[in-house]
Amino acid sequence: MSKPVLHTVLCDMLNIEYPVLLAGMGPTVGGGVGGVAGADLVAAVSNAGGLGVLGAAGFPPDRLEEQISQIQDLTDRPFGVDILVPSNTAQRPPKSESPKDPRDLLPPEQQQAMDSIREGLALPEARAPRADIRLPRFTPQDQVDTIVSMKVPVLATGLGNPAPFSEQVHEAGGVVISLVGNVKNARRVADGGADIVVAQGHDAGGHTGRIGTMALLPQVLDAVSVPVVAAGGIADGRGIAAALAMGCVGVWCGTVFIPTKEANLDDFRKQRILDASEEDTRVTRVYSGKTMRNVTNELIEAWEDSGSRALPMGLQGLLVADVMESAKQAGREDLLMNAAGQISGLLHEIRPAGEVLEGMVAEAAEILHRRLPAAVTAEPGS
Repeated sequence: MSKPVLHTVLCDMLNIEYPVLLAGMGPTVGGGVGGVAGADLVAAVSNAGGLGVLGAAGFPPDRLEEQISQIQDLTDRPFGVDILVPSNTAQRPPKSESPKDPRDLLPPEQQQAMDSIREGLALPEARAPRADIRLPRFTPQDQVDTIVSMKVPVLATGLGNPAPFSEQVHEAGGVVISLVGNVKNARRVADGGADIVVAQGHDAGGHTGRIGTMALLPQVLDAVSVPVVAAGGIADGRGIAAALAMGCVGVWCGTVFIPTKEANLDDFRKQRILDASEEDTRVTRVYSGKTMRNVTNELIEAWEDSGSRALPMGLQGLLVADVMESAKQAGREDLLMNAAGQISGLLHEIRPAGEVLEGMVAEAAEILHRRLPAAVTAEPGS
């Protein structure tokens, strides 16, 4: 059987076979080492013809270098690295002012509110390992320097404006991709040097905005002159075909690649996504301080009902770290961060990532080349 043909300008820009990009899903609160989109998943997607993107949020340069080297050992295809540069990240204090325990940076009333939520969930009191409560002592610039020096062809900014880094990446021959959730930020990142804008709708898992995908895409397409990639609620060939019909040059997919054999996440949380319906996710700030869609649980519900104010990114992670340790000690893995989109209800089994991508591409090609021409007669009016 011949391979499907699905080619757009995105394929030429990134030197890939199919216009399907892996979302750079980073580490999970209460999870293991590394991001969900780790080396194995990145290589699997790239080897299948898409663009694998490493989720490197929170990675110091040495760890980032290690992950990039591992990917380069697993594939000779192009791949990217996703970092976060949000505007409301907690700034680390000068070394001379750094407390022995980073928890001392947290407002007492916020700690008390989280303790009250923990008690209401009947979780034991616990302290997270020191490795889980460190504020980073590196900058996005340190990460970009590593990415460029190791000749990674694509930099993705999952949050924030790439403007400080675009020239450096372009001078090295790289491509800059930036994610946005509204038209204002689409214009901002395009002006900041993004070569490709990913317009991600409210439907998406992980950090997401307020506008639904189908409403967001045409408005971003009209607002910027650079190519646009669709994200949010895309998990099969129908989603790809719809995005291309809208005018996008490809898709950026996360949730569909979480319940795969190569994703760096425990089987329990993969299964929670498979068991979820389209109504079983909720946007919350409890885990990171930013709006993030997760499979809902009692912790999220208790936090949202409490009316607590989220702290800036970094500090919010410190705030929730001890509760995550409490949940693990109590065997309540269902309370851990479990990012997933509204498309979860379409997913039913754990499969190899390459098989997932190939199935999506084959279905999209079938729709675009056969089903639509057979079903629709559309000619311009005379």
